[in-house]
Parts: sequence; C-alpha cells; structure tokens
Amino acid sequence: MYIICSDLEGVFVPEIWINVAQKTGIEELKLTTRDISDYDVLMKRRLSILDEHKLKLDDIQAVIKKIDPLDGAVEFLNWVRENYPIIIVSDTFVEFASPLMEKLGRPTLFCNSLIVDPDGSISGYTLRQKDGKKKVVQALKGLSYQVLAFGDSYNDITMLKEADASFLFRPPANVIEEFPEIQSTEDYRQLKEWIKDATA
Repeated sequence: MYIICSDLEGVFVPEIWINVAQKTGIEELKLTTRDISDYDVLMKRRLSILDEHKLKLDDIQAVIKKIDPLDGAVEFLNWVRENYPIIIVSDTFVEFASPLMEKLGRPTLFCNSLIVDPDGSISGYTLRQKDGKKKVVQALKGLSYQVLAFGDSYNDITMLKEADASFLFRPPANVIEEFPEIQSTEDYRQLKEWIKDATA
C-alpha cells in the first residue's frame, strides 16, 4: 500500500515568511530553508528579527489569512486524496497553519508549535521531533507502507532520501545542483504522472 508525504510551503502554498517579508518590508525575513539548511539557525534569526521589530503572532496571522494556495494546488491535492492517503509534513507551526489548511480542504498536517508569550510575542518554538520529516517516513515504512515523498527545500532532503520514491517540486537552483539524483519538476501534471508511474 502506498502513502504520500509532502511538504507544504512552496508545494501547495507560497512561503509564509516571504509573504511576511513583503508585507513588512523586512528583507531578511525572505530567507527560508531554500537558503539556509540549518533550521535552528534560521528560526533563531527569524525570532530575533520579530523581537527587534516588535512583530507579534497576530501580525503574522493577519498576513497568513490573505495567502491563497498556489495555482493548481487544490486540484492536484484533491486528485492525490482521491487516490492515495497523504500526510503533509511541514516545518511550519500549528499557530500559522489553520487558515491555509482551510483553503486546502483540511488535509492531515504534521507540524511544529510556537511558544507565545501572554502579550502575543513569539519567544520560541517547539519541534514535534528532531528531523521529524524523515521520522514520519520511517514510521510509515514500519507500518508496511511504501512511501512517496515530494518537497522543495533543504529541510525536505532527509524525508526524500528515506522515501521509496521521491521528487523535488519547484526547488531553487542550488537544491537541484546539490541533489541531482532526485528528479525535479515545476509542473503538477508531471508530478502527477510520476506518482502514477511509481505506484503502478
């Protein structure tokens, strides 16, 4: 039996932090796991920037509520859900994800959580587990599933390498260059065909 594990941002919805950067004008918030492979380094920098600019959870949630899924994402996700079980495995946070999940039809999501102070400031974060994307795949394989996975960034690579079949979807050039062994596409139709071929 096959099951699919997918990233969220860059695959089904735009990058949250890039949208926050565009809204606030804070250029450094445009950095994502596409640019910095160490997630802890990236998040500590983000939290420092939020503190420096006095941005709170409400400010970020207001931006997120205006984010729509990528063109074709809902149709592709609906096709996947009609044919396979799917778990979206993301490094985003429960406190960010709800409006996006609503627009995607409430798929199953595994993600992390934020530490929010009484005044709404974000003071830290809690990982669901370290290297959680890879461990989800390992757990599903332990339940006798064959796992297909796709994502776009450095933080997806251990998940992709652990899966039985994997693909990069709309990754940046630096990720393609570093991992040429993983097939890459910009097109949901191509991804759909690869999934069908891998599960035939």
